[in-house]
Amino acid sequence: MTSKDMQNLTANNISNQSQSHASKNSISTSTASIANLDGLIEAQVSFMQHWLREQAQSLTVQAWQWLGEQPISRYIKSDDLQYIIKDWLLSQPMSEVMRKDIRDILHSVIYHPINDTVPLSELIDDGQIDTVAHYIGSHEQQRSILIHTLIGNETFADLLTQTLYHAINDFMENTLDKAGGVGKLMKMGRSSFEKATNRNLDEKLQTYLNRNIKDLARRAEANAQEHLSNEEVARLLITGWARIKDQPISHIQTYLNADPDNGSIYHLEASVQQSYERLRVSPYLHSLITIGVTTWYDAHQTDTFASLAASLNIDEAAISQLSIALLPLAHDAIDSPWFGAHIREMLQAFYNQATITDSFTFNE
Repeated sequence: MTSKDMQNLTANNISNQSQSHASKNSISTSTASIANLDGLIEAQVSFMQHWLREQAQSLTVQAWQWLGEQPISRYIKSDDLQYIIKDWLLSQPMSEVMRKDIRDILHSVIYHPINDTVPLSELIDDGQIDTVAHYIGSHEQQRSILIHTLIGNETFADLLTQTLYHAINDFMENTLDKAGGVGKLMKMGRSSFEKATNRNLDEKLQTYLNRNIKDLARRAEANAQEHLSNEEVARLLITGWARIKDQPISHIQTYLNADPDNGSIYHLEASVQQSYERLRVSPYLHSLITIGVTTWYDAHQTDTFASLAASLNIDEAAISQLSIALLPLAHDAIDSPWFGAHIREMLQAFYNQATITDSFTFNE
């Protein structure tokens, strides 16, 4: 805006003030000049706010067009990304408010009535199951380890031994108690056996069961390894999926405790949070972040912001739609007292410069 433009704007907006001041001979020239300058500033503040309101959407699109042409490396460095992730995002624990929001959202989603009418096949289709099943079945080494873990595990054999021992022992005790004289005779025989062999019958029974069950487990494992071919494993997985795929998603709820304050969701979130708290300060995680950010930045530092946004499916149409949605916020911000005060302060500082003050005379 030239000096002449400003003087014309002053004449249009504060003519009434000038005429009023001219009729009052008691007001000095300097006082009149200050009043006119204040009027000029107020007129400019009003004009700028109105202009920005009218141009807010187009300015947003133009700003995006300009930003989209700029290379990422001009404004963002790899160290900046490292700082944002390590020293900002990971420096503070997740707030309790956010944790509660996560639990509430999970509870609402999992227990929503819509899950009663939607089958599991809505989440996973048959093609995905086929792919996963054949992938698992084709890994013979992993399949062998899985079978050994499930069937050949010595801990499982020990557990089965103890279970059978207790079952046999309970049966014998209950039978002998009900057998009357015969039961007492059998108990005496047991006592005599233990004295003669210097061994506890219970111990001998457990040893016998353990030895034979482990042998049976080894035979079962060998049989499973022999007969569970790649195709058979894949077929079992596909058959298992076929049995449950038509069940509603809400069937998952049967495996959960629905208590919102101390149920499965609470414990799941707490477990994830515990892992997060440990990892966010872990040198290992920070090393992985350094490697990941460096790899990404080296590959994309010459890209523009527009190409980066395009990789996230954000284009000019999306920005335009976003600008429309944010217009009420932009208008309220432009009309706010704090924004007007900043413009006013800026203009006052501008006109208070000696070179500017000497260029204008506000005569009545």
